[in-house]
Amino acid sequence: MTSYKKLLRQTLVAASLSAPLFWAVGCTKNFEEINTNQTKISVIGAGEIPYLFSKAQSAATLPGGNYQVGQNLFSDQYAQYFACVATYFPSDRFVIRMDWLQGPWTAQYTEVVPQLKTILANTDASSAENALANIWWVYSFHRWTDYVGPIPYFKAGEPATSVAYDAQDKIYDDFFKKLAAATTLLKTKTSEKPYGSFDLIYGGDVNKWIKFANTLRLRLALRISKVDPARAKTEAEAAVAGGVLATSPDDDALVARSTKGGDNNGLAIMSDWNEFRMSAAMESVLKGYEDPRLPTYFLPAVKTNTYEGLRNGLATTQLTDPANVADANSHVGQRWTSTGLGTAQNVMATAEAYFLMAEGALNGWSMGGTAKDFYNKGIAMSLTQWGVTSAAAISAYQTSTKTPVAPNDYLKSAPLSNIPVAWGSTEAIQREQIGTQKWLAIFPDGFEGWAEYRRTRFPKLYPVVNSDNPDIPAGGVLRRIPILLVEQQTNATEAAKAVSLLGGADKVTTPLWWDKN
Repeated sequence: MTSYKKLLRQTLVAASLSAPLFWAVGCTKNFEEINTNQTKISVIGAGEIPYLFSKAQSAATLPGGNYQVGQNLFSDQYAQYFACVATYFPSDRFVIRMDWLQGPWTAQYTEVVPQLKTILANTDASSAENALANIWWVYSFHRWTDYVGPIPYFKAGEPATSVAYDAQDKIYDDFFKKLAAATTLLKTKTSEKPYGSFDLIYGGDVNKWIKFANTLRLRLALRISKVDPARAKTEAEAAVAGGVLATSPDDDALVARSTKGGDNNGLAIMSDWNEFRMSAAMESVLKGYEDPRLPTYFLPAVKTNTYEGLRNGLATTQLTDPANVADANSHVGQRWTSTGLGTAQNVMATAEAYFLMAEGALNGWSMGGTAKDFYNKGIAMSLTQWGVTSAAAISAYQTSTKTPVAPNDYLKSAPLSNIPVAWGSTEAIQREQIGTQKWLAIFPDGFEGWAEYRRTRFPKLYPVVNSDNPDIPAGGVLRRIPILLVEQQTNATEAAKAVSLLGGADKVTTPLWWDKN
């Protein structure tokens, strides 16, 4: 677990890499001392590199309050993992609060990019440390490009008064190149321990990093499968051939968190603020399937001691109804309550790799098995990850013909869908099953849940009840986050140019490059 001293040093390193230098003016015998930045690390040595990597890992996965304003109030709700019960938060009704997103966006460019660029500049290109920095570069940036579309990428971190934006297809092309090169290199470094205990995810385990990188490559391949199917097939098959997260949930990527230094588990730090609860979509599926993950993912409602959810996008007046207040709906599970501030934060699950391979197999790609087998293995991996170890219980769930139920919600909503868990007889049903079970398995990763919903439209989520955004009607699908206001103010020329890379207006209704629905 990250210590307070380690976090303090990481913070100092981050500050020194992103802060401007201020020079004193005038004649003095102490000229050299006064004109030397006392906080700047003038020479980056081997001893500093591990701290930089720790900081980049921590910041990219949004610790503490950045989790709320970067993920929970946006993609967590758009993926319908949670719904908002706070009358003062309009984000569940499609209002994009740019001031909330500014903090986590800025963290990407000041607490992740400078650290990784410094590592890349101060390590040998053939080193394992360099390869891990490239993998983490891809991971951190893919979340933001899948929020906005065009973003500053190739010139990110370079000293300049303005930074150009890059088109998403060009960014993805670089993602694939970086991941391919990094995994090729790491295969020659399997006996090494890059960063050691400063690697907050795998403790320097090169073999697990190879699997992580290949699974990320597979994820991104499926993401572009509708816009560039040939490239998607090539990248997916190469990723699977190289080895993905497939051994056991012991391969799951979890970033260590601490109760010190603001490095808390992001979901846990704000879960007890009573501002969000289980969505009606989650209630319909988890209760309908009698899913054994339900008591881990959520707690029973205080008022009823039963599992209850609510629809996304309820109006302020609707949220004051006794059926919609916090105590009448299910809180996120015990793992993420305030007692779990130091709980490791989910980054990527082994189960996801199997659902990705299942979809790839349905696409006719060479995945090394059948879609049905991968699907069932993904279910088993996810159930095991969350503590269901009985082979009989896992088998019973995999073969269940139960379907989603009507949630006991304020609007008397219908069941979310009619598909069972048991493998279906048609490709259409099978694709919906894969998408639905993957949605359950990657919980609570709203970044990925929302991205996959936009790509696949699975699961078939409930229409958002009300929209307070004039650009999108109630029931519409929010396709992206517009270019941030802070960019329009501080990087105005390049932000304006970026609109031409979108293929549409800078609105929430303009689909990203890979979104062909």
